[in-house]
Amino acid sequence: TIYNEEGKEIIPENAPSITFLSFTVLMFGTGFWFADVMGDSIVAEKAKLEIQKGQIQSMCYACRFFGLMTAAPFSTYLYHSHGASSIVQLMAFLPLIILPTLWYLSEIRNAPVSSTREQCNEIWNTVCSRAVWQPMGFVYLYNILQVSNGAWKNFQIEVLGLTFTQLNLIMNVAFVLLYFGVMAYKYYFIKWSWRTIYIGATVLNGFFSACQILLIYGITFGLSNFWFSLGDDALAEFVSGIQFLPTTIMMVHLCPAGSEGASYAMFTTVNNSAMNLSAAISTRLLPIWDITLETLRKGEKSGILKLTLLTTALQMSGVLFVRLLPRTKEDLVTLGSESSRSTRGGTIFLLVTFGSILY
Repeated sequence: TIYNEEGKEIIPENAPSITFLSFTVLMFGTGFWFADVMGDSIVAEKAKLEIQKGQIQSMCYACRFFGLMTAAPFSTYLYHSHGASSIVQLMAFLPLIILPTLWYLSEIRNAPVSSTREQCNEIWNTVCSRAVWQPMGFVYLYNILQVSNGAWKNFQIEVLGLTFTQLNLIMNVAFVLLYFGVMAYKYYFIKWSWRTIYIGATVLNGFFSACQILLIYGITFGLSNFWFSLGDDALAEFVSGIQFLPTTIMMVHLCPAGSEGASYAMFTTVNNSAMNLSAAISTRLLPIWDITLETLRKGEKSGILKLTLLTTALQMSGVLFVRLLPRTKEDLVTLGSESSRSTRGGTIFLLVTFGSILY
């Protein structure tokens, strides 16, 4: 950041334009998601062959979140010591290291590939099955109800007095506990019922939201605002780590043979579109009460309190749909063998998915 003689922040002369920056971010995101879909497809195809379901996925995602856990503090250090350009350069260089490992990727050359029409027909037959649209309907409804408090970061800065360095530290610790949450599921909770996981996670998230209410009233049991916020946000990420894997394991089981990549990409799109729509709903809720920066600085807390209560109620209401979710992998298989096709269910499933993406 550069400041003039009056102490006001100014834009550097060599700063990229918004248009150029937006274009590079678009290109980076496009390449990233191409690679992400390819990696998910490989994992999904391999996971269909394993005897003890979920082990490959839990290991792959554990490695992924381990990288996230280690990269976050390193990125924070680089940003504060060398600026944003060093991070951009590193992001451009690191993917090149992966290229030599492609020689060790075993794949069948010139394998027969179904036509686009055939794959679309296979996906259509898949989504018409109750074993698909019912559990994925739960995933969509649950995720869309996980509406966050869009004003909470402003409250932490303006009222609680947390600095950006402290917020980065909270994020780093949260990534660490997210990794431990994934590992906890891999080694302990993997045999638990999916419904039990979701119910327990929802109740715990409600508890952590109640801790936010305590912060609003200034009740921290002798801890500073930073340490209380650190424990609240970080432990919430630990719960998210435990809750993350059951959904991905279930989606692999729903993929038909031969179309694992396309099917898994569609299921993850349902999951991600619901979360993105949830973020949009969070933004729409902000004008309901007066939670502007000026209001927060004056110490008026009624708006942020009401918004916290509303978002907490919405998040916990997702548990009302848990009966749509099979208890275990075996129940999912049973549901698939017993259920008949429903054209209406498949149509609604696709309309909601594409409608969410367009929104």
